[in-house]
Order: sequence, then C-alpha cells, then structure tokens
Amino acid sequence: MARKSKAASSKSPSRPGAALTHIDAKGEARMVDVSDKPATERTAVAEGRVLMSKATLALIASGQAKKGDVLATARIAGIMAAKRTSELIPLCHPLALSKVTIDIATDAKLPGCIVRATVKVTGPTGVEMEALTAVSVACLTIYDMIKAVERGVRIEGIHLIEKIGGKSGHFRAGE
Repeated sequence: MARKSKAASSKSPSRPGAALTHIDAKGEARMVDVSDKPATERTAVAEGRVLMSKATLALIASGQAKKGDVLATARIAGIMAAKRTSELIPLCHPLALSKVTIDIATDAKLPGCIVRATVKVTGPTGVEMEALTAVSVACLTIYDMIKAVERGVRIEGIHLIEKIGGKSGHFRAGE
C-alpha cells in the first residue's frame, strides 16, 4: 500500500491554497492533464549569472577564448535546451515553442555575465521550465567554454523573472 506523501498536501508559499500539480492523491508523480485547457499565448522570462574574475571576463569580451565565441555558443546552447526541456525534465510537456531568445550581457561590476531567456508559446501550458532550462544550460556552456582558464567560476541566481498568460495570470518576481 502506497503511503501518502507529505508533498501531496503541501501548499505553495507564494500562492496560498495551491497544491503541487505533479503529485496525485496517492503521492505519486504524474504528468498534468492539459487537454481541456485552452491554447493561449504564454511567455516566461528567466535569468541567471555567471561570476568570474575580471581577467576571464575580459577574455570573453575580446573574443579570444580558446574554444571560440563564448557568448554565441552559450546563446545557441540555451535555445537548444529550451527546445528539449521535456526530454530533460521528466514531467514537462513537449511544446512547439514560437520564440526563444537568449540575451547575455557582460557586467564588469559583477564581474561576469547576466543571462536572460525569453520563451514564448501558444498552447495549453506555460513555458517557465523552458526559460529556466535555457538559462541554466547557457550558464553551464559559459562555464564549459572558460573552465580551462578559471575553474572557480560560479553560476548563481537562476530564477523566474516573469510569467505572462495562463490561468494563474501574470507573475513578476518581487511583486
């Protein structure tokens, strides 16, 4: 007999009264049925940071990294990751994404890179996981491209900035 998981009755601290959607009444993992949900336009924006030394950041900015163009490679990796999210995260629905952009800004004050992904779809479920996956993989790609120069690089602060559309409406971090 399966025990009921504590997670099955947990409430989300950011949305009072909301239960975990990927856990059924028996406490078992499940893919959410979205077949009755209308296809609406949905957008998600996520962000993360890759922190490094000033010298490594200068190497990236100059385009002289041994493996090639760090930022261009990270952008492509992030886009590819967004498109393959359902293959990486077990309970995510495969989605026909209509837009994925990866913006990477170098910031001398950090020093490091700020990676932002914007993902859009018209469908029955949101694209938060696709945006978060895109940022994560873009950050990991930056690390991979520069690890020979600096192993102490840190990836930090990956989070959802904004979600637009769907039943739960508009979410903006910090509001």
